[in-house]
Amino acid sequence: MSWGDVMFGRLAKAALLVSLLIGLCLPARAITTTPDTNAEASDAVSVTPAAFIPSDAIRLADDAAIPKRQPSIALLLPTRSEALRAAAEAVRAGFQAGYEREYDTIAINIIETGDAPQDILAGYRTASAQSDIVVGPLSRSGVAAIVQAGVIDKPTIALTPPDNAGTSDSASPPAGLPPQLLVMGLSIEDEARQVANWASGEHPHAKALVIFTKTAWQRRAGKAFALQWQQQGLEAEMIELPSNDGFLNGRMLLQLKKQMQNDTPMVLFLALDAVQARQVRSLMGKQVVQYGTSQLNPFVPSATVSADRMSELDGTRLLDIPWQLQPDHPAVMIYPRLVVEADRKPDADLERLYALGIDAYRVAREIAAQHTRFDLDGVTGKLSVRIDKEGAHFARSAQQAVYRDGGVTPTEDVR
Repeated sequence: MSWGDVMFGRLAKAALLVSLLIGLCLPARAITTTPDTNAEASDAVSVTPAAFIPSDAIRLADDAAIPKRQPSIALLLPTRSEALRAAAEAVRAGFQAGYEREYDTIAINIIETGDAPQDILAGYRTASAQSDIVVGPLSRSGVAAIVQAGVIDKPTIALTPPDNAGTSDSASPPAGLPPQLLVMGLSIEDEARQVANWASGEHPHAKALVIFTKTAWQRRAGKAFALQWQQQGLEAEMIELPSNDGFLNGRMLLQLKKQMQNDTPMVLFLALDAVQARQVRSLMGKQVVQYGTSQLNPFVPSATVSADRMSELDGTRLLDIPWQLQPDHPAVMIYPRLVVEADRKPDADLERLYALGIDAYRVAREIAAQHTRFDLDGVTGKLSVRIDKEGAHFARSAQQAVYRDGGVTPTEDVR
C-alpha cells in the first residue's frame, strides 16, 4: 500500500470541501478522539483533541459549514517520559509555532506517551486509527518499535532515525523501512556524512583522524564519517579517547599529538561536544584543520554573550541548522524563539528540537495537501521530500559554519 493509496483516497472528498472554504481563515477543528480501550494502551496513551487553535482564527457561526472529514495530523510525543519530556515539549512548541504561522483546515491531535517501546506502540496505534498522518515517534527505540511491529499503515513522519538492527552503534543510513515512513529527524550520522564530503573536497588527499569517546552518539557520528571518507578512497583512522565526567584523558591526548606529527597531511574529525573539542584544540594547536558536527556549537543566538565565547576553537569548521546560525534568515525570523523559563539556561539542543517541530509541521502540511514532491527552505536546513511507489525519501542539507572570534558564524559570512 502506497502513501498515495492511503492518503489520497481518504482525503479527496475533504480536499474538495476544503477548497470551497479558501480565504475564510477557518480554525483547526480536531476530530473527537477516544484512547484505546486496551488496558495497556489506556495506561500509556493520552489524547488531547483541539490542541492548537490560533488566537486570531475566525469561527464560523454555523458549525455545519465545517467539512465533516478534515485532514488530521497526530503528533505522537513522549511527554510522560521524565527523560524525554523537555525534548518532547520543545518539539511540541515548535510544531505549534509552525501551525500558528500556517494554520489550515487541519485537525491536530496530540498523543502523549511514556518512553517505553510498548507505550509508544500503543500510542501509535491510537494515532493511526484516528488520524490521516502521524508525526512521531521522537526516540530511536520508539521508531524501531513501530517498524518492527509492522503497524505503519498511514503516512508517518518519524522525528529520528530508528536503531538499525537493534543497536545504537550503527552508522548506516536507515534501509528497508516501510514505504509510508518518512524519516526527517536531526541525524548526527547524516551531519557526519555531510562533513566528510565537505572536508574531502577541501583536503582531497588527507588522512582523517576520527576522534570520539564511548558515548553512543559520538561513536555513531565517528563511524558515519569514517565510512563516508573511506568510500571516497581516502584513509580514516578511528581513535576512541577515554573520558571522565565529559573531559578527555590528557595523557592520551599527548600521545595523539605525537602520532599526528608523523602523519601528514591530516584533518581531524571531532565527534565530540564543544568542551571536549576545546581540549583537543588547546593541545593540538590551530595549525591542524578540525571539523565537527552541530554538537560543537553550544550557543543559542539570543543568549550568546562575550563571556561564553570559545576563542580556542577559532578556525574549526562545523555544520548546524539555520535556526542556530542565522536568526535573520527569511525562513527563521518569521517564527518566535523558544520561550525559556527565567530560572532555566537556554539550551542549544532544545532549540534544535523546537526548530525540528516547526519543519515537521510544514512537511506534514505539504503531505496533507497531497504534495508528493516538494522542497522547503526550512529552519533546519534545505529540505527535499520525494514520495513515490518505492517509498518516502527525505534529504536535509545543513549549513556550513566556522568558529571566528570565539563564536560560530556561517561560512558565507567570512568570505
